[in-house]
Amino acid sequence: MTRGLDPALFAAIFLLSTFVAATVVGLAGFAFGLVASGIWLYILTPVQTATMILAFGFLVQSYAVWVQRGALDWPRIWPLVLGSALGIPIGIAILTAANPAHLRTGVGALLVLYSLYGLSRPAMKPLTAGGVPADVGAGFVNGLLGGTTGLAGVFATIWCQLRGGPRDRQRAVFQPVGVASFVMCGAWLGGRGEIPPDTYWLIPLGLPALALGCWLGWKLYGRLDEAQFRKVVLTLLLVSGTVLAFGR
Repeated sequence: MTRGLDPALFAAIFLLSTFVAATVVGLAGFAFGLVASGIWLYILTPVQTATMILAFGFLVQSYAVWVQRGALDWPRIWPLVLGSALGIPIGIAILTAANPAHLRTGVGALLVLYSLYGLSRPAMKPLTAGGVPADVGAGFVNGLLGGTTGLAGVFATIWCQLRGGPRDRQRAVFQPVGVASFVMCGAWLGGRGEIPPDTYWLIPLGLPALALGCWLGWKLYGRLDEAQFRKVVLTLLLVSGTVLAFGR
């Protein structure tokens, strides 16, 4: 359960990594799983890690949606959610049939190229073509990516950047999509009976660190301007892609 670690050391590592990951989500709006799993995989099993990412990822994203509840842009949210609902089971099916290492390397390389391109330019011209069908298609890709790599909501974040608009408006779209993606992935895991019973006690253990990290992240977010927020998001996408492409 604790990979042979002293219980006090295990708790300290788990709480610190949970706090840092929650802070990052409060600041940038995504990447909880990326940050947390980098540490959790050393102290938890892969299934425990996946389960905790879904549970805590859902909680931090739900908190963000509640904070932004008055600004939610439902006409832009529902096509992405619909596409994700279609893409997630296909992504999971691909994952079971294909080589996971090859999938992660390919997706990671694309994320690296996109983020480097974005960081090398001062701004991108907003993508306005396609309307609802394009948003559904983007949601489908988001679901595929979530099903094959576990990075639920990452492509929705990229799509909102491509669509342009103020940072608050972007977060009011991609974070609700992230919540829906976590719910759908969690339902799939639960339906298959793959949630380990020795994981549930970690939720109350980590909740205080999760709440404190969310609070700090939102405080830091309030200090960012539009350009700084864009750079933070692109940098985290670069890290995500690098971990996928070159990680173990």
